[in-house]
Amino acid sequence: MLDFAKFIKYSKPGPRYTSYPTALEFKAAFTYDAYINKLDAQDSTRPLSLYFHLPFCRNACYFCGCNVVFTSKEDKMLRYIEYLKRELEILTKHIDTSREVIQMHFGGGTPTFFSAEQLEEIIVTIKSHFKNFRADAEVSCEIDPRHIDEAQMKMMSEQGFNRVSFGIQDFNEKVQVAIHRVQPYAVTKYSMDLARKYNMVSVNVDLIYGLPYQSLETFKETLKLSLTLNPDRFAVFNYAHVPWLKKTMRKIDETTLPLPDEKLQIMQYTIDFLTENGYRMIGMDHFAKPEDDLFKAIEKGELHRNFQGYTTKGGADLVGVGLTSIGEGLDYYAQNFKDMNAYEAAIDAGKLPFERGVMLNEDDMIRQHVIMELMSNFKMDIQRFNADFDVDFNTYFADDLPALQPFIDEELVTVDSQHIACSETGTLLIRNIAMVFDAYMNKHTGSKKTFSKTV
Repeated sequence: MLDFAKFIKYSKPGPRYTSYPTALEFKAAFTYDAYINKLDAQDSTRPLSLYFHLPFCRNACYFCGCNVVFTSKEDKMLRYIEYLKRELEILTKHIDTSREVIQMHFGGGTPTFFSAEQLEEIIVTIKSHFKNFRADAEVSCEIDPRHIDEAQMKMMSEQGFNRVSFGIQDFNEKVQVAIHRVQPYAVTKYSMDLARKYNMVSVNVDLIYGLPYQSLETFKETLKLSLTLNPDRFAVFNYAHVPWLKKTMRKIDETTLPLPDEKLQIMQYTIDFLTENGYRMIGMDHFAKPEDDLFKAIEKGELHRNFQGYTTKGGADLVGVGLTSIGEGLDYYAQNFKDMNAYEAAIDAGKLPFERGVMLNEDDMIRQHVIMELMSNFKMDIQRFNADFDVDFNTYFADDLPALQPFIDEELVTVDSQHIACSETGTLLIRNIAMVFDAYMNKHTGSKKTFSKTV
């Protein structure tokens, strides 16, 4: 059992590290021309990962940190499809579209807020440009179980989608009302049955702990109900309460949020419960069955992390398409406009809707490797690091390693000549451990309105 009192002291703002440097370092100093030059210079032998942001939702879920557009108007959605098409026309002038596509993901918003016919129009357009999808490409979609029908699932299956992720968050009605997302179990079960009927090879469910009115006892019931759906993967996220960034979160009564001690108990129980029922912890907040590709990857130390979460599809250039999407190359990150008017204006001017990004220097790339290895695989091969970067790990991080000592003293991390590795308990504090190697953290120290709490 965890010493919860000891862990509470680690509860402080910290990144989730879907990138390094984090999005806070994305600036307009990385110019449009510099971004285009990076696209034009991409290695044509590297595969592609495609992300499409479909931002529309009918109503706000108060916990949500995604970039969304609330609407019920059909014309807005049809207009967005046309702009996606035009963005693709511009994009494909700067990318070798014969490159192999190994991953494609539809995120939101609520992608299935679009009808089956509208989604198919988007998919057909994508495939008219990118024709070289690898046979085992991971093609996935985020789905709100309240917005999915058989025609949509059937169409996605026919178009090659093989993975879906269902948002559940919590089955407790009081919690659902508080977060403005009422979703009965029967609705989610129907969606799961559709996914199985149409041969989705992997189905993930998302849960969130730290929501209003949650307790260990209520979350136990959510876990039991979720298990009856028999998903292939669980993603169990720590709620990131950032009302200074997301206005809808201001509708949540902060006095109803569980305290860090309760959240730690929920997380510890979740790990134990899912382990007892045949799942293994993967990365920071994911669980998978032992036969899952994610588990095979972590056993080999080959799990990767990007803006689409944990993936086995490393070594690819990520291209983000649509409002607010983020792309990633070998030495840069690039983000599209978050404002719809600015997004459309750029495309109207014949340009990609690029707003900002960051170019990685040598130090960024070295630290990115360490942080992403820890976030993905909970360990890093020091000897391989030394060889890959032609530096000595201990010498390079001489100024940073003293901050790792408290984790070592409390047996959360071990360091020897071969590896830096987290203990099973240390994995619960992986964000804190990764922060040791973050050169930008001092810039944000003391700011209460930067990141969500790590615990």
